[in-house]
Amino acid sequence: MPELVFNPGVVSPVIVVATGAMAVLLLEVMLSRRPASDVPAPGEHLLTPVLTLVSTVTLLLALYLAGSQFAGGGSQVFNAVRPMVQVDPLSSFAMVAVGVGALLSVWLSTTYLQAVHINHGEYYALLLLATAGMFLMVCAVDLIMVFMGLELMSIPIYALAGFDRRKLRSNESSLKYFLIGAFASAILLYGMALLYGVTGHTDFAGVRENFDAGNRLGLVGLGLVVVGFAFKVASVPFHQWAPDVYEGAPTSVTAFMSVTVKAAAFVALLRFVTLALPEVDVDLAGVFGGLAALTMVVGNVMAVIQNNVKRLLAYSSIAHAGYLLIGFVAGTSEAYSAVLFYLVVYVFMNLGAFCVVVSLARGGREVERIEDFAGLHRQRPALAALMTLFMIALAGIPGTAGFMAKFYLFSAAVKADLVVLAIVGVLTSVVSVYYYLRLPVAMYMAEPGEEEPPETMSFEVAVLSACALFVVYVGFLPDHDPFFGVFELLTLAKQAVAGLL
Repeated sequence: MPELVFNPGVVSPVIVVATGAMAVLLLEVMLSRRPASDVPAPGEHLLTPVLTLVSTVTLLLALYLAGSQFAGGGSQVFNAVRPMVQVDPLSSFAMVAVGVGALLSVWLSTTYLQAVHINHGEYYALLLLATAGMFLMVCAVDLIMVFMGLELMSIPIYALAGFDRRKLRSNESSLKYFLIGAFASAILLYGMALLYGVTGHTDFAGVRENFDAGNRLGLVGLGLVVVGFAFKVASVPFHQWAPDVYEGAPTSVTAFMSVTVKAAAFVALLRFVTLALPEVDVDLAGVFGGLAALTMVVGNVMAVIQNNVKRLLAYSSIAHAGYLLIGFVAGTSEAYSAVLFYLVVYVFMNLGAFCVVVSLARGGREVERIEDFAGLHRQRPALAALMTLFMIALAGIPGTAGFMAKFYLFSAAVKADLVVLAIVGVLTSVVSVYYYLRLPVAMYMAEPGEEEPPETMSFEVAVLSACALFVVYVGFLPDHDPFFGVFELLTLAKQAVAGLL
């Protein structure tokens, strides 16, 4: 039997984040209220700042390690004999994107959890554990590890979706997400089992080399894996869970899952498509094309009729999943780099929008309906301006990072002779302008309510500033950064996919 050779440094970001989650749990026990008494523990007032600090340091260290791995280039595996986990430019790029989303989510949660009276330390531990699962998922080059990462990501998020245990709607969203997520995981696992049965391998390279295109069970397994991923990215017709879960979950949780889960799932799908997808007679590009067109149309049309901001952003997220699927139909290096560019831009656009919603929460109550934003420009002009910026960025208006993301993606589709799909993307983007501008119209053209919105806290200001600067800066300089040399995002995305094709 060959000797196992492990390289723990390869998974150092995962180890750091998982260790941080354990540290948060221990600190929460030491600092929280005594269970048998109403007397606060001596360090309870330190609970939020300490756990925020630990989570921030943990994620910053993980980001540093992942960024160093990306800068170093090359490819390394955790186990040379059985390479189930591989760190390369793609996985490092994805870990940085997910890590940034998690870090900003921690910051926007700090004040929000206190405002809605759900300030419990296990929140940060669950968030870090979900992030560790995402890191594993984007590094996986084996079906078993994909599933392990997926479950480590999903189970904490099921709990986070129902974190506001006092509210029936939050409990309902958690239960729905758990049931549908378990159903999707079962479909994905069954498909993986069929692929293993046909090929005798679970590693991506082995599946690709040993797949028998004439074996119908193998084709069924391939289809089930694609369906499982479609559930996770909320692609139509497997999107039904998203609006209810987004609406019912605490807003900070919705913000976190809307960007990080989507990024991790799409990168895992990208790895599967490029490394494990065998040559078959079935037109899989046509399958992805159909999913993309349906997702763009349904997501945008359904968003038009929403009056709840979180449900509106949920259907918006579904629509953006449709745009991203265009890159998988094209299947070129340029298209895949555009997908990565889009994912990073989406992290900042969507988190910025949700951060505005978070910063308006007050007295245990969230502000969710469009009419609740009426006249915001008179009471909080900066928040109204920032929300307008994020809305026009999500719509893809020129001068924002959202426009550049759609431009690169649709350009790659046209170069791959997918003109019809690109036209569908452009037309549905035009539709999206209507519902994205409903919020600015309410903020600037309606009379404000009697209740004054709360002041924006420092952590929320940091998140809003970072998201706004990124959206504007990348909107004007997406691939040329004369000042810092670190925001050449498209170039970095091209480096990340260079070794895939």
